[in-house]
Amino acid sequence: MRDHYDVIVIGGAAAGLSAALVLGRSRRSVLVVDSGEPRNARAEGVHNYLGREGASPAELGAVGRDEVAAYGVEVTTGRIVAASGTDGDDVDPVGFSVTLQSGAVVAARRLVVASGAEDVLADVPGLAEQWGRGVVHCPFCHGWEIRDQRIGVLVTSPIGAHQVLMFRALSEDVTAFVTDAGLLDDTTLAGFAARGVGVVTGPVREVVSEGDRLTGVSTASGEFVALDALAAASTAEARIGFLEGLGLEATDQFTGDHRYASALTVDAAGQTSVRGVYAAGNVAAPMATVIASAAAGTQAGAAVHGDLVQADLARALARAGAASASASA
Repeated sequence: MRDHYDVIVIGGAAAGLSAALVLGRSRRSVLVVDSGEPRNARAEGVHNYLGREGASPAELGAVGRDEVAAYGVEVTTGRIVAASGTDGDDVDPVGFSVTLQSGAVVAARRLVVASGAEDVLADVPGLAEQWGRGVVHCPFCHGWEIRDQRIGVLVTSPIGAHQVLMFRALSEDVTAFVTDAGLLDDTTLAGFAARGVGVVTGPVREVVSEGDRLTGVSTASGEFVALDALAAASTAEARIGFLEGLGLEATDQFTGDHRYASALTVDAAGQTSVRGVYAAGNVAAPMATVIASAAAGTQAGAAVHGDLVQADLARALARAGAASASASA
């Protein structure tokens, strides 16, 4: 690991490695710092990723690391604990310094933040243990694998009704566990009835498993409902604590009055509000699938390279002007 790079990419999953690939192919010096904790680590496979359908997250990451290494990108395992701005020069005043958990300090001209998000789950015993296996959240990511099975949907907010209907399209045996009767109106409940969705109202006491297999849920009333899978929404919190020194903060994301995530705000190219800091993937788009995160990383990498091209041009013109002035003197 060197002391200075053109770009440091924070995060080594789909978004970060895609940004690094573009930058490596553009002959930029790049360091990827990967904590080894992708958001989808517990999933058996990545889906809807054309050409890599069903690959495990670990397999996709290993292939990506090999691909970027072929273009001179360095990947190190570690965690960024702090980041700050540094002085560049009169032509390109942008620069950054990051500190790794190991104590190493590395500088770069630009940063790409692809640190992802952390899923915060409802406080139900047994839920977290089955997350990514018997407990799923996305019908596109996991729906095919649980089609025609007994599916429960944990409804903890009004937008949970949409999730119920999405999973109803995959199975005729769907039960909505509505934790509070005030969450859904009569029209929504009538729609459930019309689609043959069962409704259990009241708190869920526990997600029940036998070994590694989810078997159902028990309710506060003492009822046990046998299931093969349970869908549950999470709150996706952007992993950006290390950016405090740059003044970057996550913005709450809402659907109606329901807060479902926090995320960095970026423009179409992935540029944040801090010049020279770009972001891609779930840290900026909590609902993005893996392939969408990879595409955002590609876009951010291209934008960073274009940014550096302009800075290099400005520096070359400044040097040419200085040389011309010296020769004239």
